[in-house]
Amino acid sequence: MQKFRIGNYQENDSMSRLVSENYGALLVMSRFEIALGFGDKSIGEVCRDSHVDTNTFLSVINMSDNDFSLEALMDYLHRSHDYFLKYQLPDIRRKLALVLNVGQDELNKAVLGYFDKFEAEMRKHMNYEDKKVFPYVKALLKHEKTEKCPLIFSKQHEQIETRLTEFKNILIKYYPAQSTNEMNSVLFDIFNSEYDFESHNAVEDQLFLPAIHALERKNEQPA
Repeated sequence: MQKFRIGNYQENDSMSRLVSENYGALLVMSRFEIALGFGDKSIGEVCRDSHVDTNTFLSVINMSDNDFSLEALMDYLHRSHDYFLKYQLPDIRRKLALVLNVGQDELNKAVLGYFDKFEAEMRKHMNYEDKKVFPYVKALLKHEKTEKCPLIFSKQHEQIETRLTEFKNILIKYYPAQSTNEMNSVLFDIFNSEYDFESHNAVEDQLFLPAIHALERKNEQPA
């Protein structure tokens, strides 16, 4: 079996090999609206067929600045937000509510309440990016004069990641689940969500934010 390669995928590599070596690429593909069924086509061919900027796709996959498109990256991030808020988190909450012990109403209420606070914090953060940061960057790209937008990604990311870790540890350490298989399945989903969110944050912190700062500096230069 070929070794898993991190940060070394190229345009001419097989898309099917990428997925086989790194199944996390499936989430990246869905957020670029790239469908399966591409046969033996290369990453570049699949991206072009799906009207996706290849450099942006590779930048996300490799976590490296590959001369990506800021517009394409914002579309990717916006779809990621939709996935978290409209599918992943509601699905985890639904499953969690189903496996909580009968007769432990106060404990169950506390558990769901903690999760709801975490979800609200996540929603507030992502809505801020969708409604404030993305329009700000689009204005910069058009060289329009606009009020500077506070870019505090890293601090907010750390706060949300900490809250998710705390919630996960509450279930692991203190919740006496009667249905072990079902609760473990929910925990598995939470671990996956944690990894997914950390990967999403890395894209914003390491790719998106530096690109915004570079664009701001460029726009500040005299014509």
